Formats: sequence, structure tokens, C-alpha cells
Amino acid sequence: MNPLIPLFVAIPLAGAFLIMILGRFIKDFNKYFASLILLILLIFSIYSLITTGSKLSLYKVGGWEPVNGVPIGIYMVMDGFTVIVLCIINIVGFLSVFYSISYIKRYTAENYYYALFCLMVAGMNGVVLSGDLFNIFVFLEISVIGAYALVAFGVEKNELEATFKYQVLGGIASFIILFGIGLIYWKTKTLNIADIKASMSSGYEKSFYLFAQILILSGFGLKAAIIPFHAWLPDAHSSAPSPISAMLSGVLIKAVGIYVIIRLFFNMFAITEGMSILITTLGTLSMVIGVFLAIGQWDIKRLLAYHSISQMGYVVLSAGIGMILISRGEKPEVAALAITGGVFHLINHAAFKGLLFLNAGAIEYTIGTRDLHEMGGLSKFMPATSATSFIASMSISGIPPFNGFFSKLIIIIAAIMARFYFVALLAVIVSIITLASFLKFQRYAFYNKTDAVNERKIKEVPFPMIFSMVIMSILCVLLSLLVIPGIRELVLTPAIDILMDPSKYSSIITGN
Repeated sequence: MNPLIPLFVAIPLAGAFLIMILGRFIKDFNKYFASLILLILLIFSIYSLITTGSKLSLYKVGGWEPVNGVPIGIYMVMDGFTVIVLCIINIVGFLSVFYSISYIKRYTAENYYYALFCLMVAGMNGVVLSGDLFNIFVFLEISVIGAYALVAFGVEKNELEATFKYQVLGGIASFIILFGIGLIYWKTKTLNIADIKASMSSGYEKSFYLFAQILILSGFGLKAAIIPFHAWLPDAHSSAPSPISAMLSGVLIKAVGIYVIIRLFFNMFAITEGMSILITTLGTLSMVIGVFLAIGQWDIKRLLAYHSISQMGYVVLSAGIGMILISRGEKPEVAALAITGGVFHLINHAAFKGLLFLNAGAIEYTIGTRDLHEMGGLSKFMPATSATSFIASMSISGIPPFNGFFSKLIIIIAAIMARFYFVALLAVIVSIITLASFLKFQRYAFYNKTDAVNERKIKEVPFPMIFSMVIMSILCVLLSLLVIPGIRELVLTPAIDILMDPSKYSSIITGN
């Protein structure tokens, strides 16, 4: 057993309790202790990424061994796909919590903020590491409870309205997910993902199986905010404090939404052509509708929120293309390429979208508004924010040599090779519209001169905020290196192998 695995959950959970207790008595304990916790998790994540490779490691909670080949205990599983998402959660988490040291001073109740932050990270790590459906649900609820509270952290009218909408739709999603899990358990008599795969492969009712898949897709689609389940996202992401917006958009919708959809539909359910086409369609609609909803926005955080829907569309449609090819038994190398593009874009989106929300927070922190009409000429006063936001804007728009270009290029090439020419064309058009949207952002925020801005006393944000933005901008450049064969084999290939061949995931758990 890998003793490192439970620490990803235990450390932030323990940290949340210690912050609530000791933070009351020790000044500034909360902010530095939370940063230390996330730094430790960041180190563990990178170490796991380097050492895991194509191996799959387990932690059996309580030491429960399988009985007659049936895994009866709680299994926590770490593989090539898991470690990528763990790195996303904990790297963005560390940079966001470090950024918060200066940013969150304008709010009261810092103790609650850092405790809820650690709670949210613990839940997301748990979702990613869980090897059974019920504990995915448990950790999902832990993470979103923290998210609900953090969205409302400003306790103003807009924040409370946003978190109410988020909680209502999140509650509906949780009910749908739990109902789907209950149906699967009723039929298979097990909750372990690998064991469910084995039970369902021996024979199932197609109508029941399809119903369970639609429930799971709908529930986690709501958590991921893909079209048409996106209504909560723009309000929640724009109302939350900016470090939390970076976590929600850069991490949460991936860890509790996209990751679970990809994991279950590749490693638990048998891949069928009909469901694969549905997933590809939802991804394409998210990509197109999201960008058209974004282009008319003047509130920078709402603009970024709608672009999250669009960019997640790229990830979902590329995974769907891979599923279609696998279901047809055609072109496995193209299917692998499509899935590679999706996972690569999942990583890239965490970097550039997290950075953009931190940039938006820096602007709001300095001039007190999110309205592009009230900005202009900020590049002169805020050079670090201006430079890093330019890098992030070019990355999300798919301009070389930044990371977004390479993942989008792989997705488009895979779509063409799979003969999805219309989808490939839409992906190119959406990228062009995205560029137009972020050129507007750059012009109005940093270069469009206004007297209103010049009259204010504007200066660059404090060091912790600059540090986080600079590191993320460096990541937007360095992640381009994942296209180089040696680095790609180390990071991306193990994840693609575990998704392409479900037996690699299940065999070590069930022993079959």
C-alpha cells in the first residue's frame, strides 16, 4: 500500500480544524499555516507525478483485503490520470492561498476563509483518489460545502444570491448523482468502480444501463457546468473572492465534474457509440455557446466564467471523439491522440484560467471595479499584472508559443483525423472568437486611456499576489513542453494508457 495517498486528504482536513482552533489565539497563524499545508501537498503531488508513471498504487482504508476477489473495503487509488489532477488541485491551490495573504485582508473572518479553503482542497483530493462511487459522493459534498460558503464570503446581496443559486442546482446535482449510484448498487451489489465494471460486463439490461449513465452524466455535468447545466456558474465564479474564482474555474469544475465523467465513462461503464456521441455533442455545444455568451460581457469575471464553459467544451468533445472511435473499434492511435489533447487542455486550462482570475482580482483589488468600461491605461501602473494577463490571454486564445496553442492544435488534428471536420472547424472558429474577446479585455483594461483611471492613485498589487501571478504565467509557457516526446511520455502517456485500457485500472483491484 502507498502510505502517501491518505495524506492528501488527512493533512488539509486536519489543517482546517487546527486553523479554526489555533487561529483564534495566534495572530496570522491561519494564512501561513494554510500556505504551508498547500505547499506540502504541492510537493507530494509533484513527487507522485514523477514516481507513479504507468504504475497503479492502492491504499486500503482499515487494511481490509478482498474477500473471494470482491473488494469490500474503501480503496483509494492513484494512477497516471489521478496524479495529473492532484497536481492541478494542489499547485493552483497553493498559488491561490498564497495570493490570498494580501487579497483577503479586505474581508473579515480570515479564519473561516482559510479553514474552508483547506476543507475544499481535502474534498477535491478525496474525489480524485476515491476508488468507489460512494466515497466520490462523500468527498464531493465536502468540497462543495466549502465552495458554497466561499462563494458567499463577501455576504453582500450578489454573493448571497449567487451562492443560493449554486446550492440549489448543486443540491439537485447531488440528488441525481446519489440516485444514479443507488441504482448501480441495486443492480451490481457493489460500489467499487473496478468491481462494478466486472459486474456489468457479465451482462446487463441495456435500458437500465443507459438510464444510469444519463443520471451520472447529468449530475456530474451540473457540477462541471457544461451546457445545458451551466446556469449557476457565471454568478458563482464572478461573485466569489478572486482566489476562490481561480479555484472554482481552474480546479473545482475539473476535479468534481470533468474528472469523474472521464474516469467513470472510460474505466467503469462500457463505452457505447450512442453515449459517446451525446458526450461529444454536449462538449461541442459548450465550446460554441460558452464563447458566444462570453463575447458580450463587460464584467471581467463574468467574461472569464463563460470562457470556462467554452474551454471545458474542448476537453469534453475531445474525450467524446476518443470514446466514439473506441466504441467503433477504429483508429486507436487517433482515439489516443484525441484523449491526449483533452487531458493536455485540462492541465493548460488550470494554468491560464487560474491566472486570469488572479489578474481580475488584482485589478479589482486596485481600482475597485470589474467593469471594463471603467478601466484603461493600467499597463503603466500595474506592469506585472499587465504582462501576466497578456500571457494568459494569448494562452487561452491558442496563440503560439503558449500552452493553449498546443493542446488546441492536438484536439483539432485529432478531430480531422477522425473525420469530424465540422467539429474541427468549430474549434478553430471558437478559438478566433476567444482571441477577439481577450483582445477586448486587454485593450479596455490596460491600454484604453481614460481620465477616470488617471485621476486615481494606482499602484501594483502586493508581493504575494504578484508572486502567484508570475509563477502561473511561467507555467503557461513551460506547459508547452508537454508536447516534447520524453516529457509527454512521463506526464501524459500513463494517463492515456489507463483510460484507453480499463483492464489496467481494474486488474490490480479485483485481481482479474
